[in-house]
Amino acid sequence: MTNETRNAGRHFLQIPGPTPVPDRIHRAMAQPILDHRGPEFQRLALRVLANVKSIFKTRNPVIIFPSSGTGAWEAAMVNTLSPGDHVLMVETGQFATLWKNMAVKLGLVPEFLPTDWRSGVDAAQVEARLAEDKAHKIKAVCIVHNETATGCRSDIKAVRDAMDAVNHPALLMVDTISSLAVMDLRHDEWGIDVTISGSQKGLMLPPGLAFTAVSDKALAASKTAKLARAYFHWDDMLANNANGFFPYTPATGLLYGLDVAIDMLNEEGLDNVFARHERLAEATRRAVSAWGLEILCANPKDYSPAVTAVLMPDGHNADQFRKAVLERFDMSLGMGLGKVAGKVFRIGHLGDTNELTIVGALAGVEMGLTLAGVPHRAGGVTAAMAYLTDKTPAESARAA
Repeated sequence: MTNETRNAGRHFLQIPGPTPVPDRIHRAMAQPILDHRGPEFQRLALRVLANVKSIFKTRNPVIIFPSSGTGAWEAAMVNTLSPGDHVLMVETGQFATLWKNMAVKLGLVPEFLPTDWRSGVDAAQVEARLAEDKAHKIKAVCIVHNETATGCRSDIKAVRDAMDAVNHPALLMVDTISSLAVMDLRHDEWGIDVTISGSQKGLMLPPGLAFTAVSDKALAASKTAKLARAYFHWDDMLANNANGFFPYTPATGLLYGLDVAIDMLNEEGLDNVFARHERLAEATRRAVSAWGLEILCANPKDYSPAVTAVLMPDGHNADQFRKAVLERFDMSLGMGLGKVAGKVFRIGHLGDTNELTIVGALAGVEMGLTLAGVPHRAGGVTAAMAYLTDKTPAESARAA
């Protein structure tokens, strides 16, 4: 017993990750723990390691670590690079900034192309910088596919085309932590060398698994890379994974869940998953527009299907608004991070979510705006509902 007052109904977790975990995945993870050196676990691991490739759209290995996505950042760099190597990165937001900070700590030399945090990567800017690098000092280009802090996505194929246009040999590393199983990703087709991801967003799992999908070129680079590596050593993982095992104790329960998550995504169909996210994101943006508020992402072509960051009117603090919504309506909204702390709140619309979930969340936002005295127009929820009822999901997908 506690002295806390119970809130009826479910908590609305509308942050852009971790996302709510479906009951089916919870049930899978509730199975008894396996002997991670035994034959039943071996069958599970071999199945998961093979099937997860379809989510990344690759034929190459996908290496799974017990870690947050930050570990996958580190694994990508320490397995392929050497001290003093230059890496080209783009300041699309807080997570790109944190990845850059990690590069510095690892002894790399990041070149950080600035942005105003309101757009995705400008592939032409990347191409221009690589064209200047005649000596090929830049050994990797590191891009965040979907900047969770700002609600802006970047065109990865355009970045690969830019690299190819100047025939630059750098590795292409892509953070898909909030884009995997949310928007289209093609590791092989787009020539990505290391695709980085985590379990707690589009994959609908709790935090705790990190992924690096690796190309042949990245594997070749790992043979000559000189940064120190131990826990995140690809060779140790690949050698053990070949037989269905791991070099140290794996996150067994999460692998049970991942097995089911892959099934759920493939049962819905990845293209349908992507279309659903685009549809719910558009409904959210229409609500924001109807309220008369401003979306942080300034370029419609860069709008994220995972999260929408909303600018607060001058004189109003986003964290105070979020606090009012949490206390009154038991809904968590994403906070502003880094340069936009206190200036934006974020509405997550990714993972195992649908039209009714989003309409409920938007209703909580609209009531919260009124409760917190934030200037706005009424009718955001109505605008979202009008969009969602105007066309079927299939019609929305064809129009996208």
